Amino acid sequence: VQLQASGGGLVHPGGSLRLSCATSGRTFSTYGMGWFRQAPGNEQEFVAAVSRSGSMTNYGDSVKGRFTISKNNTKNTVYLQMNSLKSEDTAVYYCAATSSLPPLVVGTARRNYRYWGQGTQVTVSS
Repeated sequence: VQLQASGGGLVHPGGSLRLSCATSGRTFSTYGMGWFRQAPGNEQEFVAAVSRSGSMTNYGDSVKGRFTISKNNTKNTVYLQMNSLKSEDTAVYYCAATSSLPPLVVGTARRNYRYWGQGTQVTVSS
């Protein structure tokens, strides 16, 4: 499966962005999806993930209450709605897909995911 992330850009602190990750293929409903991010000099960090079924989600502690992940099986797309953005949210955001987890399990580790998109830059700055 191929993943194409988009929606990044420059936003002021307190602003919002919505990232999208479109996937190829006709089996999107069988994939759990995740978002990770990496800032310069830092290790890649888990941001959010949704189960294959779309009913279960999990978030990194630093984004809880501000970010929302959702999965649209009709459009083969996963979204990351980011609100109340902070400068520390600045990073390259990567989407990832897995078909190896049970329908209600959310993958929060890199090793859970086999397929990765190319990344989209998010910069939060005044």
